[in-house]
Amino acid sequence: MKACGVSGAAKEVALLELPEPSSPGPGQILVAVEAAGVGPWDELLTLVGTWGCAPPAALGVEGAGEVLALGAGVTGFAVGDRVLAHEAPLPGESGFWAERVLINADHTAACPPGLDAVHAAALPVNGLTAVQALEKLDLSRGQRLLITNGGGATGALAIQLAAAKGIEVTTTASPAAAERLLGLGAMEVVDYHDPNWPAKVRGGFDAALTIAPNTADAALPLVRDGGRLCSLTSDAPPEERGITSWDLYLEPNATQLVQLAEQAAAGTLKLAPEPLPLSEGPAAFARVVTGRAGGKKIVLTRA
Repeated sequence: MKACGVSGAAKEVALLELPEPSSPGPGQILVAVEAAGVGPWDELLTLVGTWGCAPPAALGVEGAGEVLALGAGVTGFAVGDRVLAHEAPLPGESGFWAERVLINADHTAACPPGLDAVHAAALPVNGLTAVQALEKLDLSRGQRLLITNGGGATGALAIQLAAAKGIEVTTTASPAAAERLLGLGAMEVVDYHDPNWPAKVRGGFDAALTIAPNTADAALPLVRDGGRLCSLTSDAPPEERGITSWDLYLEPNATQLVQLAEQAAAGTLKLAPEPLPLSEGPAAFARVVTGRAGGKKIVLTRA
């Protein structure tokens, strides 16, 4: 089958021809991939053994497609169902950037009729990250949240989810993204290019969600005593002033993914993916890991 991934120890991402996945084992499903998300985390798959990916193998830990076969004990799905999932580590040791992928049924969500494959594939990692971060931050209506890098795929979803709960969001982003983010529910957008941006916002935030690398230290003084800070870039600063500070590491969660997919299908959660054919996978990967995606969520398609 056609795929995009790593062929050997050189870890160079390239187009591949891979063997078909094995038949699904107990609790597993085989999916014909229609679209697959690309993110900076996919670089981890090039590190042998990090997420169960042994070359030659396809990259990709999120995607959407159609169920081809069910393993023993799988309930709730049938052959032909449309599904989406985030899966890591990968049970078949090969990812979603391929024509077919083997995944665990209990990490898989049904894809609502109103959600196309490209938008479904753009949702799992960024959406689940936003949901799990906001759940841990545990904010209530009227409380204030600072998000760094609201213009990226995770930040834009976090803004929408927080604003829908009545949380007042201030975010850093580029001026070009300001109008879009205000339209998604942000109360204030601050230019991250300004090295003095922390002085341009009113402090006393109840919580901070730091998505841009190396912004946690700058965000911490803006959080009130006893507040909370969640870092998505593994740089949570030491706790002080009673502030709870931690790094978040994403976990697959089918229940949360079902809810996100339903919101996206209903149009209450807006996505703006950039679809590219699988044949452009190496270039897409390079754009994402070098920060040249312009805040867009790139999705590889089968066509």
